[in-house]
Amino acid sequence: MPEAYPTPLAGQRLTASLLRSMQPQTLRKPADTPRSSTTTQTADPHIQMDVVAGGVYTFDGWLTYDSVPAADLVLGFSVPSGSLGTWIGHGGGTTLTSATGAGGTQQDAISTWGYTIRLESTLISSTRTYGGLGVGTQLSVLLDGTLRVGPTAGTFALVWSQSVSSATATTLYTDSFLAVQRVA
Repeated sequence: MPEAYPTPLAGQRLTASLLRSMQPQTLRKPADTPRSSTTTQTADPHIQMDVVAGGVYTFDGWLTYDSVPAADLVLGFSVPSGSLGTWIGHGGGTTLTSATGAGGTQQDAISTWGYTIRLESTLISSTRTYGGLGVGTQLSVLLDGTLRVGPTAGTFALVWSQSVSSATATTLYTDSFLAVQRVA
């Protein structure tokens, strides 16, 4: 049975609040956020929202970032206590492996031949690490997932940091976003 939230009833008055609750909430970064010399996952200042107790949400998004290979990027989510769910981030692994023109492979090098990507499913309360190729070489992570909020309402937030502390900033760029839709 398809899920939708809310489900309007026949004769129910349509209000602006009701119509807004039916739409995905797009959490878009209006500015770059650089982080250096830290391995503590912290909520992104732009990609976060309040969620209700017992609510079920689906989300998808796109993040663009850069990082030096020694620092990488750790992504995850902060969720209210008792929440469950799963997410996947399609992005380059901690060692970015790419092909070469001669049919070989290379690691942590800019390539026109493409890169291998991570495909693991991740618990909503766990993190994953994605590789970097240097300042100015922007890479992307495509996100999809489901959040089932437990008995406590709270904040759903993208959290991130460097994997290894580096004085060279890892940056999450403007226009990265997460679109969140309540479905139950």
